[in-house]
Amino acid sequence: MATMSADVQTDENLLDKVQRSTLAYFWDFAHPTSGMARERSNPVDGYDYLQTVCSGGTGFGILALIAGIERGFLTRAEGLERVQHIVAFLAKAETYRGVFPHFLHGETGETIPFSEKDDGGDLVETAYLMAGLLCARQFFATPAPREDDLRAQIDKLWHAVEWSWYTRGRDVLFWHASPRHGWALEHPITGWNECLIAYILAAGSPTYPISPAAYHEGWAKGDVFRNGQSYFGIELPLGPAYGGPLFFSQYSFLCLDPRGLRER
Repeated sequence: MATMSADVQTDENLLDKVQRSTLAYFWDFAHPTSGMARERSNPVDGYDYLQTVCSGGTGFGILALIAGIERGFLTRAEGLERVQHIVAFLAKAETYRGVFPHFLHGETGETIPFSEKDDGGDLVETAYLMAGLLCARQFFATPAPREDDLRAQIDKLWHAVEWSWYTRGRDVLFWHASPRHGWALEHPITGWNECLIAYILAAGSPTYPISPAAYHEGWAKGDVFRNGQSYFGIELPLGPAYGGPLFFSQYSFLCLDPRGLRER
């Protein structure tokens, strides 16, 4: 990866510095075996930060690689090789009906529990991962053997996600499923928050799609879905008071273009 100049004199240079630094986390600090994004870069008691990688964060990292290629920070060949490396690891990692856990061991691909009962599939983190992979599938679209193979391998991961199973036969998606604790966390995914992309991908799945009712009756009837109030002179159509954390309005739209979207 190209080196970063320490001299920041203009807005453009500052943006370059921020983008290069962001990419460096996913490129230089990626786990050496899996190529996936590490959950954190600082030691915490009782937590192996060097071995713990995250599924959703890796989706974000793949997007950073694509942006880095477009900006000329990486070559196309470098980015392709890294995404191939990640996809090959994911193909052997532990999943739960195609859904990845929040944390995985970067060497073995085994689940690292996020909490005592969150030790299985994490549908929302998987959505972020799949969104990044699908963007990579569309980016590496050259009719060449390596890119053809990458697209085929991404399709296998994408088609394996059993979105509809995570509705439990109801009109809503559920966030977590554990092979040991079942649905003990009892966490339906309702809006408005960062999870919109999970419903978009679940509705668009070619293999395990959810019904429109899951979106309209589950997601869109959340307790903090509709707002309509004004804050500091800005009308907020959706979400909790003052909008909530910034990631509510960031994560889904890293891959989903919000321009022109309408909600009935």
